[in-house]
Amino acid sequence: MPVTTAPAVPAAPEIPAVAPLRAPLTARAAAELVGTAALVAIVVGSGIQATRLTDDVALQLLANSTATVFGLGVLIALLGPVSGAHFNPVVSLAEWWTGRREGGGGVTGRELAAYVPAQAVGAIAGAVLADAMFGEPLVKWSTHDRSAGNLLLGEVVATAGLILLIFGLARTDRLRFAPVAVASYIGSAYWFTSSTSFANPAVTVGRAFTDTFAGIAPASVPGFVGVQLVGAVVGLALVAVVFARPRA
Repeated sequence: MPVTTAPAVPAAPEIPAVAPLRAPLTARAAAELVGTAALVAIVVGSGIQATRLTDDVALQLLANSTATVFGLGVLIALLGPVSGAHFNPVVSLAEWWTGRREGGGGVTGRELAAYVPAQAVGAIAGAVLADAMFGEPLVKWSTHDRSAGNLLLGEVVATAGLILLIFGLARTDRLRFAPVAVASYIGSAYWFTSSTSFANPAVTVGRAFTDTFAGIAPASVPGFVGVQLVGAVVGLALVAVVFARPRA
């Protein structure tokens, strides 16, 4: 009896992978500007609201940190797919540096040149917007001195932890958790660092424009920005040690 076999089914042709299209640089820079502006408006606005509702400093900080946690999480979820939702020059700088060291990926020099000014302009605009919403002077330099050494140390710790978290998530392919993880970290750092965790040069500059609960005196800004850069270096060093790539 003859043996018959089913005709061979031709294999499906391979479809080349297509990289997802990136938004134009103007759109990404706009996302960074809008996101940073919204973040600073949340921080400054909730600080003003808190001081008007209670004289208890602990409750003021609780209200300020809670609003920041929810607001930051929403902003990362919304704008992350567009620009990466950095809203922070040290994050952009760290991603640019990491991309150079690892031979690709990350933020290019051209993107960095667009992101950082957008973040700075957005931060200032956010502070002015918050003051306008609450009937405060649109621009009034803060008188809150934050130059003490223990506060600067707190900023090193806050920024290093933020960089360790973000790039640790990236190294372990878990950036999908960034909206919750980053917002939760910032919320906790409000309380466990002496500086209340600015951890962001653009936000630091923006908060100098408002003489309210969240403000920082202009004379304190250079020191904060300097130690935030130090914290970013420390954070990247910790990433290299803790999340060392396996050898071939």
